[in-house]
Amino acid sequence: MATAFKQTELFGGAIVVDLPEGYADVSTIRQVPDHQEVYLHTTGLTSLIFDITERITHLSSDEEALQYHLEDIIESSSSSSNVKIWSSNSAIFSKLPPNTPAYTLLATTSTAPSSPSSLPSRSLTPAFPFTAIILTLIRLAPQSTDLVISVNIPHLPDEPRPDDSEPINFEEGKVGKMVEKGISIRDRILKSFEIRDWGLFGEVEEEEEVEEDKVGS
Repeated sequence: MATAFKQTELFGGAIVVDLPEGYADVSTIRQVPDHQEVYLHTTGLTSLIFDITERITHLSSDEEALQYHLEDIIESSSSSSNVKIWSSNSAIFSKLPPNTPAYTLLATTSTAPSSPSSLPSRSLTPAFPFTAIILTLIRLAPQSTDLVISVNIPHLPDEPRPDDSEPINFEEGKVGKMVEKGISIRDRILKSFEIRDWGLFGEVEEEEEVEEDKVGS
């Protein structure tokens, strides 16, 4: 069955995006930082997080910034010891200004005692828990902002996965139905994500124009 989506307002309507039905706004049940919007699947563990952060400037490339944000998420959310990036590419947001730098990756984190050749194991019920992270980064230089979007998909050892007809093996591109759904959510975000109020990020551009006028006078 195809996933149903609905247009959702984020940050008071400054951003709109299509999110899948069946996800609840976490701020209705607990406190969420002002710079984040968090949605959690009502019957599962998958979460969607939109995080407005200060732009990383000490790294030499956007790709390094993407990995930096991944490491930051992993360090702040768990003690996972093994991290593997399976794919990393540039991304295009249909409703953002042309040439807006954006990047996306698929990674897994695991508490396995040693780094396996593939995560998870070839069994339909992996012997250790892992989390798949589909991370997308939008770099807004004029606003001095990095906007980080993550789809987080925990997998537990004894969790039933009746939809998966074959073993999960990331090394062979067999990511399983849950991650496939996560990728489809990421793809819908790429098509529908729209910033309607750029004042959300402050008035950097206007301040720069004022400074230029002062210099000119």
